[in-house]
Amino acid sequence: MGKQWYKSYDPGVPHDLELPPKTLPRFLEEAAAEYPNNIAVQFMSGRLTFNELNNEVDSFARMLAGKGLKPGTRVALHMPNCPQYLIAFYGTLRAGCIVTPCNPLYVERELIHQLNDSGAEAIVTLSRFYPLVRDVQDKTKLRLVVATSIKDYLGGLLKILYTLLKEKKEGDRVTLAPGHLWLRDLLKQYRSHPLPEVKEDLQKPACYMYTGGTTGVPKGAVLTHGNILANALQAREWLQHYDEGKEIGLGALPFFHSYGMSIAMNLALVLKGKLITVPQFKTKEILEIIHKEKPTLFPGVPTMYVAINNAPDVEKYDLSSIKVCISGAAPLPVEVQKQFEKITKGARLREGYGLTETSPVTHCNPIFGENRPGSIGLPFPGVDAKIVDLADPSREMPVGEKGQLAVKGPQVMRGYLNRDEDNRDIFYDGYILTGDIAIMDEDGYFYIVDRQKDMVIAGGYNIFPREIEEVLYTHEKILEVCVAGVPHEYRGETIKAYIVLKEGQSMTEQEVVDFCAKNLTKYKVPKIVEFREELPKTMIGKILRRALVEEETAKQEGKSS
Repeated sequence: MGKQWYKSYDPGVPHDLELPPKTLPRFLEEAAAEYPNNIAVQFMSGRLTFNELNNEVDSFARMLAGKGLKPGTRVALHMPNCPQYLIAFYGTLRAGCIVTPCNPLYVERELIHQLNDSGAEAIVTLSRFYPLVRDVQDKTKLRLVVATSIKDYLGGLLKILYTLLKEKKEGDRVTLAPGHLWLRDLLKQYRSHPLPEVKEDLQKPACYMYTGGTTGVPKGAVLTHGNILANALQAREWLQHYDEGKEIGLGALPFFHSYGMSIAMNLALVLKGKLITVPQFKTKEILEIIHKEKPTLFPGVPTMYVAINNAPDVEKYDLSSIKVCISGAAPLPVEVQKQFEKITKGARLREGYGLTETSPVTHCNPIFGENRPGSIGLPFPGVDAKIVDLADPSREMPVGEKGQLAVKGPQVMRGYLNRDEDNRDIFYDGYILTGDIAIMDEDGYFYIVDRQKDMVIAGGYNIFPREIEEVLYTHEKILEVCVAGVPHEYRGETIKAYIVLKEGQSMTEQEVVDFCAKNLTKYKVPKIVEFREELPKTMIGKILRRALVEEETAKQEGKSS
């Protein structure tokens, strides 16, 4: 079938993408040479120029080599968005090592799993999360533990005030165990050491990005240097009208997520623009940043745009600097888009689509051309996409007919780490099978109509029911459990746990929530719990998750009518 989406591309967007033979750290080196005094990263009152950031990244690479970490060694990053994240990320790549980003909200069980599955031998953590790392080290292969304080890259006065007033209160003042080291000390110590000589190879792994996949067991998507470079360059081509060295990106998406990594952090780098790093999305703070700092690019998730649209006194803030927003991770309601474009006085908010396994973006609506409501848009340059039969991926579906979305392109992962069987299931004839049910129209616009997976998207987070069910099944009082995403006005979906207790047992909703909170990251904890005598099942005894969701939807529709 022809690639009819090309005719809908914005003028100037290339059909294909040719990757330059260099990795992302080289782009930083070039930016430091071309724009040495331009601000590369801003964090509250702190600023690092491209020259300063490049020097810190070099020192980090020297430090890894000096500590005996050879190319291919896995380095875990356990931090929110901050300058140290960029230093460690690009420094790890420059040393030829592999980054494995960890969600700083992970509880012990989740962190141990990722560290061991990835084979991480080093970790850089924020001081407030350091006690968890210290406690799990002996259950992992970690031999180098590096801590950094949130204040390390703050400006002078704020740094002093933070030390005096907030450091202890926020849990950032810690004493390191013997053998554990501070990042700032290491960067100074290794500043004059030789830079490791590493051959740039786009085929080599750069990042093990963890995703729940379809099974709920977190798996590492092996993303190569070429994969992550391709996605940043595809996004740059998609923008078309940008000013190199002048754009300002708002980094409110977490960099430990593939979306934040590519469309906030790496896109800002290949544009040689400034990146404003925000460790946590807080509506008032974001409005103040936009008003004062004038960012031009603001990638986000629908709940961010909903929060801004509904912020009190939003009209007091000047949001007109924003030129482009790419929205992902969940469907973007048309009314949200219209309202946001109105209050920003013309920002172009466009829905895109992707998977962790595809670095992540594969599709996006044209920035300047036709934006079709409900559509995920057109395939990125260099991407081939098609709709295949759900039962037989060798059979391509005609235009307008439902099937599974299959994608091929330079940003598609090499495969899952240590998961041969999953790799056999997810790839067919060079295409990755997304698990999402979609249609394509006659102009090459794609629409997601359902999810083959049981994955829930709540507040922009991908949540896998099976992982929550596995935890709940370990509770001695619980006989059966089914976790599902049910409709929610603000989050899109929210997590509900349906529980059947063992005979003679009793539990409260709060007991369930507390138990989950000890074993799961906060956003995975069920928001609603319902106790039942039995759960709906098929003839062979499989619990019917979809029946529960349909029942909940009907109940909510009944209330609102």
